[in-house]
Amino acid sequence: MQNTVLVTGANGHLGNNLVRVLLGKGEKVVAGIRNPANRAALAGLECDITQIDLLDRSSLVKAMTGVSVLYQVGAVFKHWAKDPEREIYQANLQGTRNALEAAAEAGVRRIVYVSSLGALDRSLTPITEITWNPVTSNVYFRSKVDSEKLAWKLAGELALDVVSVLPGAMIGENCFAMTPTMSLFRTILSGKLTANPGFFFNFVDVADIADGCWLAATRGRPGERYLLANEKCTGIEEIIRNAQQEFPDSEIKMPPTPPRALLCLIVSLMEWVSKIRGVEPDLQRNYLTEFSVREVCDISKARRELGFNPKPPGEVLVNTLRYVAATKQ
Repeated sequence: MQNTVLVTGANGHLGNNLVRVLLGKGEKVVAGIRNPANRAALAGLECDITQIDLLDRSSLVKAMTGVSVLYQVGAVFKHWAKDPEREIYQANLQGTRNALEAAAEAGVRRIVYVSSLGALDRSLTPITEITWNPVTSNVYFRSKVDSEKLAWKLAGELALDVVSVLPGAMIGENCFAMTPTMSLFRTILSGKLTANPGFFFNFVDVADIADGCWLAATRGRPGERYLLANEKCTGIEEIIRNAQQEFPDSEIKMPPTPPRALLCLIVSLMEWVSKIRGVEPDLQRNYLTEFSVREVCDISKARRELGFNPKPPGEVLVNTLRYVAATKQ
């Protein structure tokens, strides 16, 4: 019998890639999007599109009628806002509460909850699923920590079958609106990166994450967390070197790496200007903590229990550079 599944945030980067994977598995897919006019990411896909708002519980209950599996993908993914507590933190917590309570009311059989690598303690080596990020000044990561904890609390209270996945930094094709992660590639390819802050990212192909979500739904154990990432991360210098090799006729140059003290001063100035003008700064002070660690991840659990097998980061990196360059994004 064909399953009916609901994907929230279905027109986002992970959402539309997940819809594609699920359709390929023969599932009947309901694609939930907040703005019915914003459906370019789903063009040509044989899915049912329905309007949902994670802050409107009634729209979720209606969309989940007859649904056997919920992929809770939708969330606010940004690291800055004029009112970050309301626009990012509270929005993600309330969206989680509404989605899980609606799933319980509609009798959804299984929930795959999409969390983040940022919800884990990344000061440990290697990083595993058994930890939580103990403290973070990044409002988005803090929202992911507390939203996932809320999801597990509601799972217990409402007797829900929940599996969570914790993706690394998703890059790759079918990106119809630049995410903060994908925007980095656009900045590098345009030659607008004027300084190398020495950041590292755990890049993973968004299509592999989408496949991992389906594997979690079909093979994951209830109550378990699965880290969907690559074992090693990638530095900005490696992205630039690959961009130079792929596009030798471009004006892409390796920018200088400022001393740490100078970088902190520059970022503080950026934040001061941002506060006055009400626009997002290019860098934030919390980035200097969150993205300056060369992380190592232990994904053996996801490999063993789910069969998760991500493409190596070097391959994903080159594919993404080519994609962004070809799409002029």
